[in-house]
Amino acid sequence: MIVARPTHQRRRAGLALITAALALTAACSTTPAATSSSAGSSGGTIEVVAAENFWGSIAGQLGGSHVHLTSIISNPDTDPHAYEPTPADARTIAAAQFVIVNGIGYDSWAPKLLAANPAAQRTVLTVGDLVGVKEGGNPHRWYSPTNVHQVIEQITADYQKIDPADAAYFAQQKQHFETQSLGQYSQLIATIKATYGGTPIGASESIVTPLAQGLGLDMLTPETFLDAISEGTEPTAADKATIDNQIRTKQIKVYVYNSQNATPDVQAQVNEATAAGIPVATVTETLDPATATFQDWQVKQLQGIQAALAQATGKA
Repeated sequence: MIVARPTHQRRRAGLALITAALALTAACSTTPAATSSSAGSSGGTIEVVAAENFWGSIAGQLGGSHVHLTSIISNPDTDPHAYEPTPADARTIAAAQFVIVNGIGYDSWAPKLLAANPAAQRTVLTVGDLVGVKEGGNPHRWYSPTNVHQVIEQITADYQKIDPADAAYFAQQKQHFETQSLGQYSQLIATIKATYGGTPIGASESIVTPLAQGLGLDMLTPETFLDAISEGTEPTAADKATIDNQIRTKQIKVYVYNSQNATPDVQAQVNEATAAGIPVATVTETLDPATATFQDWQVKQLQGIQAALAQATGKA
């Protein structure tokens, strides 16, 4: 389903609901069992919560049978930027031993839930902090192959710290995930970079930027336009005119857009690119379908981008 992202005005209107959820959670989480963790335990199952299912898929595969995973955002139609947490989400966070949040302003509701339910021994991985991207930077780090591997390393290290008795098991899970599960993902990235590196592309929003960098592609779309669409604000007329010219004169070889956030401006550009004979590829913000693994989701998208690049350049 194509979903237009809510405006900042709608996001502000939802703050009251978030506050209510936090208040109810604080009232419900009064027992020590609700906030305790098992850091340094010997064996058992780690309660893991991921704010978004793209990180959750990775965390679940790395943990295998030794973790119980819950991803709060798992519906492809949900906008993580504007998500309004429920009391059930807050209770899930309260019981977690290990929590993964994206950070960088992407899921600002998650730190509020953590603060409302403090637990001294809970381990929290904030991806933005790990990879060194501060507030205001591009938050879509799951589209950066380098950052994905950094997160894999840190999740494994955190699991081993929380459950040292099973450290060898987690090391084996990591090795299998990187060499087997991510094998096609890694091969596609290497192949696209080697074959199509430097190819100019256009995109609908900043979600594509880390991936373009990882693939060695040249992003020509103005960053101000990419950010505006990602943040749900109105892009400038100057940026739209620049993109129209890039499409009309075929300065870009491929256009990549987020099909979960096809605003009227984006849809117009998709139509213009198609009419100009520029191949179009799609990505989505979260796992689609929700039951997909991280690697299957990414491989399908990479294959689409590879096919578009091959069509545009004539390189097999």
